[in-house]
Amino acid sequence: MAWTWLIFFFSSLVVSATASHCSIQGLPLVRNISEIPQDNYGRQGLSHITVAGSVLHGMKEVEVWLQTFSPGSHTPIHRHSCEEVFVVLKGSGNLYLASSSHLKYPGTPQEYSIFANSTFHIPVNDAHQVWNTNEHEDLQMLVIISRPPVKVTPTSTSTHTITAANGVRLGIIRKPTSPNLPVFREAPAYRNADSCNVTHKIHITMTLDANYIRGTMPVVLSILQHSTCPENMEFHFLWSRYELDVFSSIKSTFPYLSFNVYLFDSNRVRGKISKSIRQALDQPLNYARIYLADIIPADVKRVIYLDSDLVLVDDIEKLWEVDLEDKVLAAPEYCNANFTKYFTGMFWADKKLAKTFNGRKPCYFNTGVMVVDVEKWREGGYRDKGVNHRWNQHGLGGDNIEGKCRSLHPEPISLIHWSGKGKPWLRLDSRKPCTVDHLWAPYDLYLSSIHSLEE
Repeated sequence: MAWTWLIFFFSSLVVSATASHCSIQGLPLVRNISEIPQDNYGRQGLSHITVAGSVLHGMKEVEVWLQTFSPGSHTPIHRHSCEEVFVVLKGSGNLYLASSSHLKYPGTPQEYSIFANSTFHIPVNDAHQVWNTNEHEDLQMLVIISRPPVKVTPTSTSTHTITAANGVRLGIIRKPTSPNLPVFREAPAYRNADSCNVTHKIHITMTLDANYIRGTMPVVLSILQHSTCPENMEFHFLWSRYELDVFSSIKSTFPYLSFNVYLFDSNRVRGKISKSIRQALDQPLNYARIYLADIIPADVKRVIYLDSDLVLVDDIEKLWEVDLEDKVLAAPEYCNANFTKYFTGMFWADKKLAKTFNGRKPCYFNTGVMVVDVEKWREGGYRDKGVNHRWNQHGLGGDNIEGKCRSLHPEPISLIHWSGKGKPWLRLDSRKPCTVDHLWAPYDLYLSSIHSLEE
């Protein structure tokens, strides 16, 4: 699109030449564009903008480009060796800025709301990140930065590192500030085989929160470790609120991982969830998978949804290639349920309701492992097709009562699922593991993972 030449005159701005890093003093970080004097010279068809305020750095020209963030998307955490100015054209979101980035660690970031018709600047070397937190609208901004193109400044003194979009590794991730969040060691980097087609992406969706991050890490590691084309994996994480420590843990544990995080509005399901015996099933994020097609980008046509209490022991591409036969969803079928325990006595006392299962197998599918055609899901045609049971050896999280543990079925297994209350990391940490927990332990990246696996 055509952009007019704009000249912003920041005539009232005064900057101290002796400041430790360049900043605009005396004005709020986020400002309304209508408060800034401007002249429009009416030149059409040009995408270059000259900002008079840039002379504060002795610059004559700046470079400008348009950035559009889809709902839930974000920039990497990064910093620059020069100032950067953003002009928000539409949408809303959050800016996270750590103002002590010139030190060894960037410190705890401050959160600022950004909105349409606002502008904000990023001082030199301050670690920052921009998020589109509006799940219904794109966030679109003009980015104004010095020429020649920005130089990304790495910090070699930090313990952990992350990967920016341009491939430069930036040392700006700290240990979690939350005392309850585990610390993980960095996973190895897994590379594609020569036969891999880099354009063939496999989209994997999971939920993400502090309570289950201990289980999330082994899922990701096992997928990468057993994949022929690990760099083709594209992860889509759903969370109900922004948790910087959780995000930082993913980035520092898997520096080369390609992923996006999307905000799930918990209000969508509040008031619709029946109380259950398991508190985890009462959490709104547990139902985010139902809204996958509404949250992830429209150009994603198929996804694999996985719970955070499983590991892969086979190449996930085999699951990705499951033939849906024009169905919407493929999931493991489970036909050994005793449905008398699933419904109350009032249900069975109703003669009409009690006939529901007459002549039918008591089967359901486990939603912890699904292959979903999200394009058809969006169109509203809901049907299902069970995949081979090897892709969900589930139920291994059944209560470990009086030493009773479940065993694996004798058929070939590609995915092992600890569905139920009992999670392998809890049993290992309590030194009361089941035999099958041996299979989970090698993928645990928790730094304090020194487990006794004897029963």
